[in-house]
Amino acid sequence: MTALDTFRRATATTTPATALASDGTAPTAAIASPADAATPRPRRLPTVLRPSRWLPLTVTLVALGLLWQLGAETMPYLLPPLADIGETLAGNPGFYLANAWVTLQESLLGLAIAFVASSILAIAISEVPMVKRAVMPIAVVLNVTPLVAIAPALVVAFGFGPEPKLIVTAIICFFPILINVSVGLRSVPAAVLQFYRTIKASRLELLWNIRIPNALPYLFAALKIVFPLSIVGAVVAEMFAPGASEGLGTTISLASSNNKLPVIYASIFILALMGSALLGLVTAVERRVLHWHDTHSGEQK
Repeated sequence: MTALDTFRRATATTTPATALASDGTAPTAAIASPADAATPRPRRLPTVLRPSRWLPLTVTLVALGLLWQLGAETMPYLLPPLADIGETLAGNPGFYLANAWVTLQESLLGLAIAFVASSILAIAISEVPMVKRAVMPIAVVLNVTPLVAIAPALVVAFGFGPEPKLIVTAIICFFPILINVSVGLRSVPAAVLQFYRTIKASRLELLWNIRIPNALPYLFAALKIVFPLSIVGAVVAEMFAPGASEGLGTTISLASSNNKLPVIYASIFILALMGSALLGLVTAVERRVLHWHDTHSGEQK
């Protein structure tokens, strides 16, 4: 065995960590030093704590607060100081919470009625074209009807209970859900429908497996509109339906009659918080349910 053969065998048995590269240099993959292993990786802040998330909103709120204070000083008959609104809320929180709970119940119950009725009609419209020609004109008429004008008539028909408020809220929320869900049910790609028809899928299977999942993005788009809108409907019904004794709409109406601006804006502030909370809830549920959809697949974690 020559010396060259002996050298080659010795080089071949060298471990990868100590072997030289073909050009004679040390290998690039080196074992991490103890100092590198002991260095902790920097932790990233949670998304909600990053300045890029909360700083723009904070700056906007501060600017709006300063503008409000300026308006309160120049137009005290229109805008009360923020301190007066805060004192009103802090002085009687139970009163506002009780009335907010009444308004929230009316809005959610009215929305539930609208959701069930509009979803059933949307499915009927997507399956039977004759139903569309019979229902849609009436739905359009209800959508353009000034509900403020018919609220007193509803009180005459149903009394001074919660029924008139639920009906007004349901009518306000009915049309957006009907339109969005019916469009979603009918917007399935033709190639998908053709495939399911070739495998002899029934209409019920087609509805459950294809049409309803396809309509979910449209449904959540409608819910983002009608959840805050249900609060508006309940307040409008409370303000314009005679005989109402509870709710933030009634509180605003009575405070307006007595020229109590802090009470009016305190009630409006709570209504805004309620609407924002409902919108945030719908958005969170949408991200959870529609994580597979194109509208959320590219969002940053």
